[in-house]
Amino acid sequence: MMSTPPAALPSSLPPSAVVPGPGPASPPAFSLSQLADIIESRRGADPDRSYVARLLARGEDAILKKIGEEATETVMAAKDADGRRIIAETADLWFHSLVMLAHFGLRPEDVIAELARREGVSGLEEKARRNERE
Repeated sequence: MMSTPPAALPSSLPPSAVVPGPGPASPPAFSLSQLADIIESRRGADPDRSYVARLLARGEDAILKKIGEEATETVMAAKDADGRRIIAETADLWFHSLVMLAHFGLRPEDVIAELARREGVSGLEEKARRNERE
């Protein structure tokens, strides 16, 4: 949650976009790894009783479509500079991204490792390297 004081917000976000939160010093209630474990535990569950089981059973196209929908909703919330909606839609996007990772046998730790690998590398350099590989 955003706990930034209004004076420190980017000019594009009005003070009303600030959502009170625990701040960076508070430990999270749970981690992405724990959420990934929960998602994995739903694999093979009854699709009539578990949203995750239903989404995984529907397969890759359904999962990717859901990520596209959530990404669009996140962008729309950001365009409206609505802090609460930005958080809610980003949570939906992250959740469905975790479902996608599970579908492909990947974990959030794999993404974190990739981000760590990129630490200290210019974003422009990283993009140039990816373009060279493509």
